[in-house]
Amino acid sequence: MNDMTNQPRHSRYLIIGGGMTADAAARGIRELDADGAIRLLAAEPDAPYARPPLSKSLWKGEPLASIWRATDELPGVTLELGRRATRLDPGEHRVVDDQGTVYTYEKLLLATGGAPRRLPFGDDEVIYFRTLADYRRLHELATPGRRIAVLGGGFIGSEVAAALAMQGCRVVMLFPEEGPGARVFPPALTRHLVTYYREHGIEVHPGEKVAGIARQGTTSEVTTDSGQRFTVDAVVAGLGIIPDVALAIGAGLRVDDGIVVDEHLRTTNPDIWAAGDVARFAPAGRAGRGVRVEHEDNALSQGRAAGRAMAGDPAPYTHVPFFYSDLFDLGYEAVGTLDARAPVVADWKEEFREGVVYYLAGERVQGVLLWNVWGQVDAARELLAAPGPFTAESLRGRLPAS
Repeated sequence: MNDMTNQPRHSRYLIIGGGMTADAAARGIRELDADGAIRLLAAEPDAPYARPPLSKSLWKGEPLASIWRATDELPGVTLELGRRATRLDPGEHRVVDDQGTVYTYEKLLLATGGAPRRLPFGDDEVIYFRTLADYRRLHELATPGRRIAVLGGGFIGSEVAAALAMQGCRVVMLFPEEGPGARVFPPALTRHLVTYYREHGIEVHPGEKVAGIARQGTTSEVTTDSGQRFTVDAVVAGLGIIPDVALAIGAGLRVDDGIVVDEHLRTTNPDIWAAGDVARFAPAGRAGRGVRVEHEDNALSQGRAAGRAMAGDPAPYTHVPFFYSDLFDLGYEAVGTLDARAPVVADWKEEFREGVVYYLAGERVQGVLLWNVWGQVDAARELLAAPGPFTAESLRGRLPAS
C-alpha cells in the first residue's frame, strides 16, 4: 500500500543516511538538544555501523558485534531502514522515499555518502566492496586456497588484498598505476609496496587496466588491455566512490563533485546541512574549491559538528581530519592533502619501514604521512597550520619517528 495517503512522519531533525556520519550527527544533536525528535532515513537494511572494520579488524578475528553504533539506543531517535529517499522539496520541508512515505522536517542533514564506482562489465560477478553486505559475501568466499582478484590499488584495494592474503587466499592484484597507493604516496614508496606485497604472497600486476570479466562455469575470467587473462574464483573491486548528490541536485542545492557547504556545514539552503563523504568543504576556513574527505575521522567529526550546528551551535567547523590504514605489518596515519605529484621531503629512520613524509605546497606543508610513526597526528596538524617557510633541512627530524 502506498503510504502517501497517510500522514507525513514529522521530526525536528531528519537525517538522510545511515552511516557513521548520520550516527555522529544524532549524537551531536543530543549534546545540545535533549528532546527534539531525530529520524534517520537509510537505504541500507542494517542499523549504523563502523565501516573501517570491514576491511581491517574483522579479518583479524574482531567479533562482528563490535561494529554496531547503537544509534537506536539514543533517546528520541527513530531508524527508518531499507528506505531510499527519492525526492526532496526544500520549500515544503518534505522528503519522499521509494515506498511513497512522506517525511517532514524542520532541519535536514544530507549524509548520503556515495556509491562505488562500477565497471561497465562484470555485472554481479564483481563485489564492489563498501557495505556490511559486501563484507559478508566476500568473507564467505574467502576460504584458504581460493584465488581472488582484487581490482584497484587504492585505499580499499590495498586493505582488502592484505586481508584476503592473511586468510590464506591466493590474491591477484590488478591496477593501472605503478603501485599500491600511487595517487597519494611518493613514487619510490609505491614501487616498494609492489615488492612488499609480493613478499607477502600476493600476485601483483601494476600497469594493468581491466578490459573484461566473464563467467566461466564456477570461475570468472578477468582480461586486461594488455591481453593477460586471469582465472579466479571471485572478483572484488575498490575503485573509489561517486558522491550521492541526486537529492541535492533535485533540490537545487549547489553541487561540485559533492554537496558544497560553508564553514558551518550548511548548504545553499538555510535549513539543510551536509556532512561526511558527500560534503565538499574548505578545511579550517581556507579559500578555494575545498575538498571531500572519505575517511572515518572526517565522518565522525564532521557528522558531530553538523548535528551540533543543526541544534544551534554557532562554532565553525575547523577540524583537520586524518586517516589511517594497516597493510600487513605496516601501518600509517596521514593528515592533510597527500598528492603523489607534490614535492616531498622524506625523513626516514628506516627507509620504507619507519619515517615521516612531508608534502609541500610552495613553502608550506600541505600534508604529512606518518609511516609506522604514532602519536604525532596533533603535531602534524599544527605543522599544517604554520605559515612556514619550510625547507627540507628544517623539516628533517621535526616530527620524531620514535
